[in-house]
Amino acid sequence: MAGSRNRLVTLGLVMSAASNAVAGLLPDQPGRRGNSGNEPLNLGFETGNLQGWEVVYGDAFGNKSVTDAASYWGGPFHQDQKYFIWGITQAGEAAVGELKSRSFRATSVLSFLIGGGYDPDNLYVGLVRDSDNRLLLKQTATNDEALIRIVWDTSKWAGQSVHVIIHDSSTSQSWGHINFDDLRIGPRALGDGDGLTFQVIGQANQPPRRNTPACSIYAEDPLRPQYHYTPYQGWINDPAGLVQWKGRHHLFSQFNPAAPVWGPMHWSHAASTDAVHWRELPVALSPANTSIPGDASGRFTGSAMIRGDTLDLVFTDFIDGATHPGAIQQSVAVASSTDGVNFKLYPGNPVVLGPPVGAPVDFRDPKVFHDKTDNSVKMVIGATDGTHGQVQLYRSTDSGPYSWSHVGPLYTGDGSTGNPWECPNFFPLGNKWVLFYGGNGLGYYETGTYNSSVFTSEKRGLLDAGPASYAMQWYKDESGRDLAITWLANWQTSKTPTRVNGWAGQQSITRELFLTADGGLGSRPIAELNSLAKGPTKNLGRFQVGDRARDLGNSNTARVKLTVNLKETRASSFTLAVFESRAESTLLSYDVASRTLTLDTTNGGYGQAGKWQAVLAKPADDKLALDIFLDRGILEVFAGDGTVMSATVWPRYKQSTGISLVGRNGTLAVAAASVTPLGSSWC
Repeated sequence: MAGSRNRLVTLGLVMSAASNAVAGLLPDQPGRRGNSGNEPLNLGFETGNLQGWEVVYGDAFGNKSVTDAASYWGGPFHQDQKYFIWGITQAGEAAVGELKSRSFRATSVLSFLIGGGYDPDNLYVGLVRDSDNRLLLKQTATNDEALIRIVWDTSKWAGQSVHVIIHDSSTSQSWGHINFDDLRIGPRALGDGDGLTFQVIGQANQPPRRNTPACSIYAEDPLRPQYHYTPYQGWINDPAGLVQWKGRHHLFSQFNPAAPVWGPMHWSHAASTDAVHWRELPVALSPANTSIPGDASGRFTGSAMIRGDTLDLVFTDFIDGATHPGAIQQSVAVASSTDGVNFKLYPGNPVVLGPPVGAPVDFRDPKVFHDKTDNSVKMVIGATDGTHGQVQLYRSTDSGPYSWSHVGPLYTGDGSTGNPWECPNFFPLGNKWVLFYGGNGLGYYETGTYNSSVFTSEKRGLLDAGPASYAMQWYKDESGRDLAITWLANWQTSKTPTRVNGWAGQQSITRELFLTADGGLGSRPIAELNSLAKGPTKNLGRFQVGDRARDLGNSNTARVKLTVNLKETRASSFTLAVFESRAESTLLSYDVASRTLTLDTTNGGYGQAGKWQAVLAKPADDKLALDIFLDRGILEVFAGDGTVMSATVWPRYKQSTGISLVGRNGTLAVAAASVTPLGSSWC
């Protein structure tokens, strides 16, 4: 189970029943600066101290709370102007207290920047009415130091005297603080002027589900992808149990329904007839009932196995050692279903009682496969020998999921790809065998040979050259294709701004796997994704572009195809900008001489900022092909040689929908280019 790193924080989900009314508040045009005559001063702390604010109690806040630090271990803070409140600088992580603004008259809208810990009960910014000291609205942060913009609809209290509080009653030594900046009241709360308006996010923007169709309700959330699987509320990470059974593709995911943070693991469940359009099904697996506070026991990642009219789920049963001293923490268990919806636990669980004798406790994520070398059913499990990542191999002795014998270590790493390994997959592809796994927070593949008990690696690479991929799982569909879905996130970043809308985590589009010309593992989007097209494709044909950018389109939910004639190109490089506005953009650049593709999200939005590179194979026909999927804040890039780069970007502004192309130091010869608007996978 990827993420079994005990990253629990206080659970709880503030689910607002407020409507998405802020979208109707836009007759006021936002302006960058200026005081309405209603605002108290120093709402952005640009005095360098707490002038205009009152410490109500505690020692969490004081003049030392005001800082001009520009960045931290995870990137820039993204404060407005120079100063902001950093909740740990006055008295440390565990300090508590409350800070209060001066009173002002509420208008129709209010916004502010927030960062720090996710803890709805103990860490929040609140709007309080003066007349009765009633807390009207509150918002916690995202377990990230960086600041994101929250926009509140305050029209029902317009004209009333109110104030803002910054509340910290958390004594936690991990994410026990709150960051704050740039309170805005009235029209300028909606944007930065010059036509730039903020994405409207925050708990007051999350619509209630009630009986509203997913297609409609998912469209209302400006951060939510439209054709990548996400939970309505709560947290998901690893895809699990992928299978096509009786004509339907089944996608299970590690799931915490209680909050948009990792917690006691369930299995969410969705099904599809085409591996593109998903329909939610009831939760397939839930943790055992417990009355122990803080018990993180749950059902970790696993796989599916078909036995005629029975669908088996083979998974890790995790017992929290902190709350169950002496228990075997990770074992293999089975649940079965005859209708593909309701799963019953096998009464003889566990079917594998923990790791082999003498092996360390890390032992998880069983993946069942058919071994064509000896026509048996086998299973790989992520493990460690104590210093190296390792995959353990088991053989079924009953041609089913209930009885297993230990074969031995399938493969042991050299230490460079992490320890332990998680989420292993093992399968034949062409004339090779493919092993992939998670280690060091990255997804690795290795291709090579296999003799029915030991794998010999011949080539290693990354499953995804971008920052947003982990715990990929393979399955073979009924037509014989080798398909995969990956979690579009990783454990190396805290960039999960969607937490403020009550959900976190997204799965990739379905990919088809193939062997590349050099014996590596490649990915391409499945053909069924063509069904997402919504409206006519904009075909741009053949053209040349130099150092003056050419506009290709305007969409944040689209498929962009680009074919470059390298033989006729005189430019040294080119850059494709997506999610583009005057304030931000994500850049995809290609250097012709080095064949290096660079993904640059440094100025992309709320997501993980950085640069990632991959060297592409030289196209045999001198035609470089890129197939790019844009989905609100999600980017997946497929190159013709099988390289894939994924990122979560989350633009800050509604206007960040531009797509443009520019050449450098000469002309770029475009053989073909198109932009196709895409619709929802929930419609």
